[in-house]
Amino acid sequence: MNARTNESTRLAGTPRAVLVIGMGVFCFVAVCGCGVYSASSGRVDESLRRVAVPYLENRTSEPNIEVELTDAIIAAIQQDNTLKVVDEAQADTILRGQVTRYQLREAFTGQDLTVDEYQVQIAVVLTFLVKETGDAIFADKRFTGTGNYILNDPEGGGEREARQLAANEIVSDVLAQVVEEW
Repeated sequence: MNARTNESTRLAGTPRAVLVIGMGVFCFVAVCGCGVYSASSGRVDESLRRVAVPYLENRTSEPNIEVELTDAIIAAIQQDNTLKVVDEAQADTILRGQVTRYQLREAFTGQDLTVDEYQVQIAVVLTFLVKETGDAIFADKRFTGTGNYILNDPEGGGEREARQLAANEIVSDVLAQVVEEW
């Protein structure tokens, strides 16, 4: 019985050892794999890294919204550092488009139907082209952003802050599309 107990202990220990080694290998691979993670997709073609971003066309009645959004998109691309923003003559790709909507929407509250909250809504349509061929990486893609503010809020930033929130949403989505999706 002693030999049998030793054999059964040895066999019972083997699966545990395999499990421990297997878990060790799994943990090693998981930790090493996470160590090389990058937010960038790594799929950006080297020949298309220089991008021109001409000022957006403003198709709204809101003055200077196209300048604010263009500047914010350029700043985000530069900060990401995957692509290089250059003038159109040096560019491999061109990101161009229009601001198609700037709207304030009211939110009615209470029984007297008074307006005390507004939402800024901004919409942009962009096309991303390969300059040499004219091929679209994406065409007429719509990006939207919203930001809310409370009317006469002593601590709030008002329409300007809500506008910035809406612009930030758009810029984040544009950056994801331009840098990560292709």
